[in-house]
Amino acid sequence: MPKDRSQPDACPGALHVHQAADGALARVRLPGGLLTAAQLQVLADAARDLGNGQIELTSRGNVQLRAVSDPGAFAERIAAVGLLPSATHERVRNILASPLTGRIGGVADLREVVGSLDAALQADAALANLPGRTLFTLDDGRGDISGLHGDFGLHAHSDTEHTLVLAGHRTTHRVHADDAVELILGAAHAFLDLRDRHWRLHEIPDAIPRTLERLGLDAESAGPAQLSAESRPAIGWLTQHDGSVALGGGLQFGLLDARLAEFLAAVDKPVVVTPWRSLHIFDLEEWAAEQVVRVLAPMGLIFDENSPWLEVTACTGSPGCAKSLADVRADAITAVEQSELPVVGRQHWAGCDRSCGRPRGDVADVVATGDGYRVNQADR
Repeated sequence: MPKDRSQPDACPGALHVHQAADGALARVRLPGGLLTAAQLQVLADAARDLGNGQIELTSRGNVQLRAVSDPGAFAERIAAVGLLPSATHERVRNILASPLTGRIGGVADLREVVGSLDAALQADAALANLPGRTLFTLDDGRGDISGLHGDFGLHAHSDTEHTLVLAGHRTTHRVHADDAVELILGAAHAFLDLRDRHWRLHEIPDAIPRTLERLGLDAESAGPAQLSAESRPAIGWLTQHDGSVALGGGLQFGLLDARLAEFLAAVDKPVVVTPWRSLHIFDLEEWAAEQVVRVLAPMGLIFDENSPWLEVTACTGSPGCAKSLADVRADAITAVEQSELPVVGRQHWAGCDRSCGRPRGDVADVVATGDGYRVNQADR
């Protein structure tokens, strides 16, 4: 049922931080998940100097720091390396793109589209009024991103033609690549006209036909975009179109330690944060890729696609969240180390029924009750 939000959206940003039980939480938007070496180094330094020593990866390909002692100083640091290009639009720059686009697979290279969309979004003053939970999706045709239920998106059919995606549904409307950014920002404007107190497009009754009507398009729409087999992180050794090597690395609970981040920055290659809380390191020569695996695997970057840690996610839990009924991460670690996970396959451990951070798809829920855990099996 559509939700009528009675309070303004309070999704945290780098300037609008959230006060959690363990201190200020600051979130940094990374359009397309991209981080340069210099940006990664600044985040590592900030995590060590101002936070709890860790960088958290989010399900939208963003990063956040917890227990930030000086949010103002943090904002200044990241602004100096281009991670805070707009004070007015900082929370709405949620742009997910196929992490491997342009390098491995896909029918289109959407890297330039990410930059064009981000620049156009920031240049549009009215779109600063979008809720912080708004999500733009750019899928290069492989089906990994369209199924993540964004508000406005593109699904590539070729280098020159995309399908408009609204509220996680593929519409029947196709758009030329040159006009694609203008179209999805037009859809965002339509949402602002229609939204009332709603935070997401899908919460509005008849959102898709009403949005298409505002765009002057046929109100007919197709079925929902489905998650594909590629909806999990690509882990390990990956060969790029140009013969270079990319490495996919997972992280326990999506937590990147500051020291590991410093070593990643020293590799001096593009890094992309994925919506599965993993990392891709691109454009490596083979000898360099071998060295990266040799050094970073013992530090916690997971290159084994069969690791049980790729199946287990968890919310912050106690003591970071006052609502949590258990230290779920500590309990999950014990379960993995003792080979006593309560279910087989993907599972999300949560400190309460809100199940914050739960990934989409077929995932079992392991929920703290105050007297142990309740397991809700995944829908199969």
